[in-house]
Order: sequence, then structure tokens, then C-alpha cells
Amino acid sequence: MLRFQHTEYLWAFVLLIVLVLAFAWVSWWKRRSVRRMGDPAMVEKLFSGYSRRLFTIKFLLVFVAFFFGVIGLANLQKGSRLEKITRKGVDVIIALDVSKSMLATDAKPDRLTRAKQLVTRLMEKLDNDRVGLVVFAGNAYLQMPLTVDYSAARMYLNSITPDLIPKQGTEINEAIRISDEAFNKKERKHKALIIISDGEDHNEGAVAEAKKALENGVVINTVGIGSPTGAPLPDPAAGGLKKDRDGNTVISKLNEDALKSLASTGKGMYLHLMNNTDDVVEALSTKIDSMEQKEFGENVFTDYNSYFQYFLGICLLLILLEFFVPEGRKKNADANALPGLKTANR
Repeated sequence: MLRFQHTEYLWAFVLLIVLVLAFAWVSWWKRRSVRRMGDPAMVEKLFSGYSRRLFTIKFLLVFVAFFFGVIGLANLQKGSRLEKITRKGVDVIIALDVSKSMLATDAKPDRLTRAKQLVTRLMEKLDNDRVGLVVFAGNAYLQMPLTVDYSAARMYLNSITPDLIPKQGTEINEAIRISDEAFNKKERKHKALIIISDGEDHNEGAVAEAKKALENGVVINTVGIGSPTGAPLPDPAAGGLKKDRDGNTVISKLNEDALKSLASTGKGMYLHLMNNTDDVVEALSTKIDSMEQKEFGENVFTDYNSYFQYFLGICLLLILLEFFVPEGRKKNADANALPGLKTANR
């Protein structure tokens, strides 16, 4: 199994696009400058020390060096030892709302970011439990099956954005159904579902799905994020706030009643998340720890080999090569000689 130990460095790959755009712009600017000065063939003779080919080679060396440098910093690893570990815990699936309303900023910096922070902190508390992820908006999908590989879970969590599900809405009923199907159908206990949402525009069938899940042994806890008074939604396309058809600013409000009803139906508890992440994490972990636990075995990688040194070595080698590649062609001695001297030597 391959993984990156420091996934946060992978965002630096965005700078590769900037490098390509900068190279394309400089190349275009040089070609335009040559055309403005006169006949391109004559101008090339005047600037005989310049080589477009060497300029391109130097750019490619820097580009590839940056690519390998980022991989080195992220530290690509490969699992080297697979062991079966017996754990005692419960199965926990976290259903995360990724609808556009989760971009409201009444929970700083926004609802979705605060929810992801909550999940990250919660996973630090659930060391002996299996964790799965479901994302939902207008549809619901199993983003990650139940696993004890928390590093993989964090990678999946970091990749979650509202763009994962283009269809808008808050289909909590679908999230409950998908989560229920992800649990072991043969068991009637050891199952916990945590729904994190603002509850806005929810489907009325959610309570019915919660009753079905409870019959299968799933305890449903809900976490409401946002404020009942609401907050405006950003509109990235327009560069301002989202407006309705009448030009009024759209306000997204937390629907606590819907989430409390689901928690009551699912024999769980409702928690309100704003600036109290630690309190919510503690309450959820205490609730899960109080549930009847089971023993289960999982084949997991317990040791990883790191390969960052090879990628960083290639990066440094390419930088050295770029340093020694000349910026232009070397002129011949005869070409640099004065015309008068050439005539005298004849």
C-alpha cells in the first residue's frame, strides 16, 4: 500500500501550473519582441548567443525538479509489514453534509471546515474503533468503507469538498440508508452513526429511514452546525453573496428541530457545534465508549518504508544540472573576431 505521510505538501503541485503559465508567457513575450524588432531571421543573427532550445531545457529541469521535490516533502511511503490486529470497539460511520449551505460562515471559517476539524479530532479519540465516511447533499455516497486505517481516513477527509456532489439538497434519508447498508447486516449492535449537518432543506423521509436503521441496531447521533439565525452564503461565481430570484440575499439557517428529531428516533443524542469543538468531541467519544463493544481483527500495515530521500536526491541533481546548463550558445572565436583582423590574416 502506497501513501503520502504529509499530504498537506501536495497542494504545492498547484504551483506547477503557475510555472507552466509563466514559461508560456515569457516565451510568447520573447517571440513578440523579436517580431517587433524586424525580420526574425536577422534578429536571431544579432542575438546569436540566445538559444530557445537551452531556455526550454532549463525550464524543464526546474519543472521536473519541483515535481520530485514536492513528492519528497510529502514523503511517499510503502507498507512493508502486514499484521492482523485484534481490536475491541464499535463501528462508527460519519455522515458529512457537503451541500453548498455548509459554506456559510456563521461557524468560522465556514461550516464544512469546522465539521472536518471536528471529525479529525474525533478520530484521534476513536483509536480502537472502525471508522467509515459517507458524504451527502442531493445524493449520498460511501466515501470510505469501515476501516481502522486512520491515516487513510484523514486523506479521504481532506479531499472532501462541496464539488463532490453536484446535485444540491440535504438528502439525510439517503445518507442514513447508505450508512445502514455499510454496516454488517448480521449484527444488531456495535453500530453508531454520526450525522453532521445544518439540516437545511432536509427530506421528510429521514425519520422513516432512521427507524429502519434503529431496527438494524444503528444508534444515530446528530451534530448541528451553524446558527438558527442563519448566515449568508458566498457565491464564488459572482464574487459576492448568493441572491435569490428577487435579488435578496440568501440566508442559510440551522434546522435544529429536524436533527433533534433524528437523534431522538435513533436513540442517540443531538449536539450543537459552533465554537465548542472539544466539548462535542468529548461528548461523542463518551457516548461511543459507553456502547457495547465487540472484538474484530483487521489486516493493517504497521510499518512503512519512506522514499523521500530518493525524490529529494533527484530534485537536487536536476537543480545542479540546470545550474550548469548555459543560457545561450557559445560563440565561436572566429565569429567574435574583428572583420579587419580576418582580412589581414588572409
